[in-house]
Amino acid sequence: MLEYELYGCGFEVIFLARDIAVENKDDTQDELFDRISRDEYMMYAVQECYYAIKLILTEVLDDAGRMWVERIYDDIDASITKRSIPRDFRLNKLAVVISRITALMGILKETETPDLERGAVRAVQDLYDVVRHDVLSLNMRDNYDTWSILTKAREEGHLFQKLKWPNADLRMQVKRLYSLMTIKDSASSVPRNLEARRRLEFFANSLFMKMPRAKPVQQMLSFSVFTPYYSEIVLYSMAELQKKNEDGISILFYLQKIFPDEWQNFLARIGRDENSSDTDLFDSPSDILELRFWASYRGQTLARTVRGMMYYRKALMLQTYLERTTGGDLEAGDGFDEVSDTRGFDLSPEARAQADLKFTYLVTCQIYGKQKEEQKPEAVDIALLMQRNEALRVAFIDVVETLRDGQVNTEYYSKLVKADINGKDKEIYSVKLPGNPKLGEGKPENQNHAIVFTRGNAVQTIDMNQDNYFEEALKMRNLLEEFHSDHGLRPPTILGVREHVFTGSVSSLASFMSNQETSFVTLGQRVLANPLKVRMHYGHPDVFDRVFHITRGGISKASRVINISEDIYSGFNSTLRQGNVTHHEYIQVGKGRDVGLNQIALFEGKVSSGNGEQVLSRDIYRLGQLFDFFRMMSFYFTTVGYYFCTMLTVLTVYAFLYGKTYLALSGVGEEIEGRAKITKNTALSAALNTQFLLQIGIFTAVPMVLGFILEQGFLRAVVNFITMQFQLCTVFFTFSLGTRTHYFGRTILHGGARYQATGRGFVVRHIKFSENYRLYSRSHFVKGLEVVLLLIVYLAYGYSDGAVSYILLSISSWFMALSWLFAPYLFNPSGFEWQKVVTDFRDWTNWLLYRGGIGVKGEESWEAWWEEELAHIRSFGSRIAETILSLRFFIFQYGIVYKLDVKGMDTSLTVYAFSWVVLAVLIVLFKVFTFSQKVSVNFQLVLRFVQGLSLLLALAGLIVAVVLTDLSVTDIFASILAFVPTGWGILSIAAAWKPVMKKLGLWKFVRSIARLYDAAMGMLIFVPIAFFSWFPFVSTFQTRLMFNQAFSRGLEISLILAGNNPNTGI
Repeated sequence: MLEYELYGCGFEVIFLARDIAVENKDDTQDELFDRISRDEYMMYAVQECYYAIKLILTEVLDDAGRMWVERIYDDIDASITKRSIPRDFRLNKLAVVISRITALMGILKETETPDLERGAVRAVQDLYDVVRHDVLSLNMRDNYDTWSILTKAREEGHLFQKLKWPNADLRMQVKRLYSLMTIKDSASSVPRNLEARRRLEFFANSLFMKMPRAKPVQQMLSFSVFTPYYSEIVLYSMAELQKKNEDGISILFYLQKIFPDEWQNFLARIGRDENSSDTDLFDSPSDILELRFWASYRGQTLARTVRGMMYYRKALMLQTYLERTTGGDLEAGDGFDEVSDTRGFDLSPEARAQADLKFTYLVTCQIYGKQKEEQKPEAVDIALLMQRNEALRVAFIDVVETLRDGQVNTEYYSKLVKADINGKDKEIYSVKLPGNPKLGEGKPENQNHAIVFTRGNAVQTIDMNQDNYFEEALKMRNLLEEFHSDHGLRPPTILGVREHVFTGSVSSLASFMSNQETSFVTLGQRVLANPLKVRMHYGHPDVFDRVFHITRGGISKASRVINISEDIYSGFNSTLRQGNVTHHEYIQVGKGRDVGLNQIALFEGKVSSGNGEQVLSRDIYRLGQLFDFFRMMSFYFTTVGYYFCTMLTVLTVYAFLYGKTYLALSGVGEEIEGRAKITKNTALSAALNTQFLLQIGIFTAVPMVLGFILEQGFLRAVVNFITMQFQLCTVFFTFSLGTRTHYFGRTILHGGARYQATGRGFVVRHIKFSENYRLYSRSHFVKGLEVVLLLIVYLAYGYSDGAVSYILLSISSWFMALSWLFAPYLFNPSGFEWQKVVTDFRDWTNWLLYRGGIGVKGEESWEAWWEEELAHIRSFGSRIAETILSLRFFIFQYGIVYKLDVKGMDTSLTVYAFSWVVLAVLIVLFKVFTFSQKVSVNFQLVLRFVQGLSLLLALAGLIVAVVLTDLSVTDIFASILAFVPTGWGILSIAAAWKPVMKKLGLWKFVRSIARLYDAAMGMLIFVPIAFFSWFPFVSTFQTRLMFNQAFSRGLEISLILAGNNPNTGI
């Protein structure tokens, strides 16, 4: 429908012009004209209505009526010439005139009947009375009162009695004028649903963007849509909808509270009362099925994706139907009668056939055959989707085992099926494969085996957590014409499509991720495509030139590990083969994103690891070699360079703090500063007191703020940014900085990135302390505590210029460290609720003390988790790298022991050696007190005696040292500050050389020390959380901070968070 030009314009601008005239009735005519003509469309709309009213009235009225209309218009034109409109007419009565004209047009647009004719006469007479008595000034009214013909006709009661009903052509003008005069009523009925408003707003705005003119459906490029699927949720079952989590909240209950208006609409559609209970719906199988679809359409399910993509077919059917029933311009009114009612367009055989010729939807369900054999519910749901969507095709790998010569022979077939008239699977194609096609990464291999079943000139790759909208599907023909448009030296080979993240409406985390993604897929992608010309393929809504790519290596690279981020390699491949990647803002598809912190961290970790593998790939090398300097730098900083610079930013903080710590512990800093004061070298003093003031996390939000300014305006952008600061967005972005640095750096050092299934469920639930600890211990907690130790050491030994200066110097580093330590708990729903904190502590201690074993997962046992955390250290080079990096922890001990009071003036290596003796004694004591109970079962009494004696000797030795030497209490705490990092360094090196430790028989002891360190780290993080959980207002504040969007929409988020918690009323 979008190929038709808009004829005329008007809509709300008519009423805006009326309001301007009424509110500024005291202005001169020139001032009024200037106000209205500032908006070109408003001026055209006023002119169109002015002349259309004259045309219609002169055609409809009798001779006396035409004389009256012509006289009115002559006087108006004369007033315009004399610039006396505000003086000759009462502009504050324009609203009454518009209402009378609207009533008349509403009657004339219908087919003539006696009743309507009488109504039209009354409407014209009402219009005459309003104009005569209310609109005309006294001088003008006198002129009309002396008009004998009109006066006589009015007195005799036959004024305007003979009307000429509009013919077909004039009725088009009447309908046009009526639509212009009544759009205000529609505008006042703005949808209450925020998503409906957003979709209408984007669609209306997109029509004013530059887009190619669409060809008729018969001449358009044909295309396929391609969705890979493995084993994700297809359709929620009733059991899944009713299953309650630990808080007593089910998915159905969650959806009812998050989408209250849509739930009411659903009940109305199925003919249920809005007060109906959930159990009432379970009586009807049809209602149960509709309920399952209703819930699935609001999650990240395959059913939602299929419904969205099938809108393409529906849009093509509608456009075909309109083209076949009219050959004219709909907006101009040609053939309006024939197409005014499009009901039943989807039943037109011609429309359906044409749509099927131009559109194919293929879902490649790799294990669908296996799921059918095992009678999995996913297979049943996929079959149901095929039955409800006749154009849906499913590709899968069928494994056939046959007995040949006494041996089992396995054959692999790539098959394409559809649903037949009986709802059974009907095989369309079966292609025998030479072997198991799954050689590399699963997802790209899933796409590669089924690409042969796509057809047409283009293929759009859609992920299974995406959605589409009918109004956007109408613009697909326009988008496909971009392949024939001029986009530079080479024609486009990949058309980039904008995404809308539909999962950012409840929690602050979801909104942060949504806003960040939105800025990337709009502002970022637009700049990458033009002028930088370095846009690749970053997601699944892009449209590929199918012929170009299928003859140049396909659309997906599947080499194991190196192609973990399979999407972007198709962009690399296209660019290397002289393709052209563009981006287009006038069309969008929906996209689901991760909404919980753990899901977000896993996703960012996957992307960061993928970028680490890209650094090692030949594609990046070749692009870097072939690009010119400016394009190469643009490409670098928008792909792997972004993550490399992020890592360098964090490493800069480490270098800064370690440098300050070295200057403090070595005494070099104090000596240089003393010399600078003596020589009055202010430059040297300033260099020594360099302050790391920049908050590195906040820079991540800069593109997002720019996107806000472009999309919403400067003021709203500032308000949104300030609101996000109150919601601790900087904490989130700083935390994300650590995530990217850890996974990117680990992949660079050790390789071995793997695909992470991030989960696509609804997350408004409490995450246990142990789960957060497992996920973030090595990536954030260890590094955060290391930064804290550096800051404490620098405070204790290197800074003496006052608290304010120290705060200015270190506030950014403290903020980063605390964000890394506590962000998972700040953004954890009900993270500061006392009862949940107690339960979390019990769960964490059980996990920490549970012994590992064969088949035990990391979620169940600390030992199993610790082994999993060391799995990436496999090669000799990895062990060397870990060893070298762990040496930094020995700096603490080496520096601090020379600052102890007990060492006196001695600065020889003897002091350092003696500190290692003390550390060895502590390790022996730890070994004594953690001696295995199973080994010592036959000599328990001796073990207890040795342990007691060791404790007494250690305490006695400590007391003697304090009394007889210069050892002070501060030295004891300083020693702890020195030995803790050293112990961690030794532990890290021992863990890296795991095979050697096992051969030496020390692995169990190393594991015991590691358990002690994890227990201590966990307690350091847990104690502040438990402390703040004592105060109920902290939990309330956190809930408001996390779910401000929900409160703003009036959602009952407290009911979702409360669940079956017995302490809700406390």
